[in-house]
Amino acid sequence: MEETFGTFLREKRKQREITVRAMAGLVGLACGSYCDIESGRRKPPSQKMLNKMIQILRLSDTDKEILYDLAGDARAAAPPDLPQYINDNQVVRVALRIAKEKATDDDWQRFINALSGRGQLKCWD
Repeated sequence: MEETFGTFLREKRKQREITVRAMAGLVGLACGSYCDIESGRRKPPSQKMLNKMIQILRLSDTDKEILYDLAGDARAAAPPDLPQYINDNQVVRVALRIAKEKATDDDWQRFINALSGRGQLKCWD
């Protein structure tokens, strides 16, 4: 089964032993609305609410990035943690436009490795 925003959120909520009703209350949603998010009948919530969920569920950096990626996938959009960064940094916009036309996966892998300073990181297959 393919992981979705809702299934990932449900798994993390259950790992923290938080009931649906309690989670809905903590994020400020009606229980039915929250259930709709977990079941995929409703798109992921706003960035502000996503950040609240991340805090409540005490997600690791890796899980936070997965949550953002899945939220973007569910919205057929960029992960919600990236647009503001891109909009605020002209050099990033220029780099992405150049990369869109010319960068290979190997180019990106070298760039990621250089930024991470941790040697070889494999980000995709």
